[in-house]
Amino acid sequence: MADLAILAKAPVPGFAKTRLVPLLGPEGAARLQERLIERALATALASAIGPITLWCAPDEGHPAFQSAGSRPGVRLARQPDGDLGARMLAAFRAASAGSGMVLIGTDCPVLTAADLRAAASALATADLVIAPAEDGGYGLIAASRPHPGLFECMPWSTDQVAALTRHRARQGGLQIVELRTVWDVDTPADVARLRATNPGLDIPAMVKNTAARPA
Repeated sequence: MADLAILAKAPVPGFAKTRLVPLLGPEGAARLQERLIERALATALASAIGPITLWCAPDEGHPAFQSAGSRPGVRLARQPDGDLGARMLAAFRAASAGSGMVLIGTDCPVLTAADLRAAASALATADLVIAPAEDGGYGLIAASRPHPGLFECMPWSTDQVAALTRHRARQGGLQIVELRTVWDVDTPADVARLRATNPGLDIPAMVKNTAARPA
């Protein structure tokens, strides 16, 4: 139905999930990243929408990536230099001609195989599909072909990303479909939410009390 790309940072202490280091410590944050990679890959495989490419940063050498690449239907690629938009656009440009592609990261474990299948199916009639995120970004983007204007000069990691993506898509005459709203794991509050909603997920223990303090 469509190619599928996952963008992932290697689960290396001090490199992945750095905003969660005060909560989980460098090792704990890296372990959480490894769990999130496993979750994203399992979701992608369960969707069965097409071949999967795990785009690795800084390279494909980490054992977690090598293990993932040993799975049938999964290949590894190195993320290129550049900002997030440049790396996403490179993934879209590497997709099989005419197949369209669904792209996710590892920060949105609430995405399901059904969400990925819905995105791939929507590409039969739409140019662009997004699953907007509560923080103003998106947890999934799919497109029938590369659209550079959706990725260049974008204020990544801000609450403007989804809105600006919609605006640029409409300016370009693209037919856009939106899936359900999702949420990412970026903050201590997100980790608490993940613990509450996914009791079976092995989330590293806290190393510090991050309870709110009086102003």
